[in-house]
Amino acid sequence: MADSKPDANKPDEARTAAEIEAARKVFAGPCDFISGAASVESLPPIALPEVAFAGRSNVGKSSLVNALTGRRTLARVSARPGHTRQINFFDLAGRLYLVDLPGYGFAQVSKSMKESWQDLAAAYLRGRPTLKRIWLLIDSRHGVKDSDHETMKNLDRAAISYQLILTKTDQLRQAEIPRAIAAAEVAARKHGAAHPKVLPTSSETGFGIPELRAEIAAVALD
Repeated sequence: MADSKPDANKPDEARTAAEIEAARKVFAGPCDFISGAASVESLPPIALPEVAFAGRSNVGKSSLVNALTGRRTLARVSARPGHTRQINFFDLAGRLYLVDLPGYGFAQVSKSMKESWQDLAAAYLRGRPTLKRIWLLIDSRHGVKDSDHETMKNLDRAAISYQLILTKTDQLRQAEIPRAIAAAEVAARKHGAAHPKVLPTSSETGFGIPELRAEIAAVALD
């Protein structure tokens, strides 16, 4: 799926102050939960450009959605891994759908339940022509795990553009952040559909959130 703007692959550090401010205004607009799809049949109609957030259970997807939109409770955050059991859609200012995918890699659910989530996510990825990019969240404390590589291989095979986001960087020492970024970039280079640039973030402190907003706007909005 092609990015929608000519400059969508510009490195995040090259985003201008104007781009960051324009994206801030978009994400400061109304954002509403519109649908929680637990089956293919319950997916909302295709209407707006979409960006999706994927990652291991408890990696911080819901917290990231809340941080991007400046809201505390838009996406429900749970301390229990595996809590998100459906695909949640949020309408951002009538311009963009933010999509929170079920987490993967959590062992304490039944095999049939995991397979059901995986089938639903796969059906979503195959059937949404308006999907502009997947943002794949990686816990910066642990790096890219085997289950992340497996997800990346599936996205490679589906030719879906995706980009790695490091979460929870506030829990690293400052000197550890560049090493975590470099290690994730090495992992990304092994996958054909992965964007080469890794974005570090913290939903707790707001680190990297303005730049991520600008990146999403460049990829998904006209």
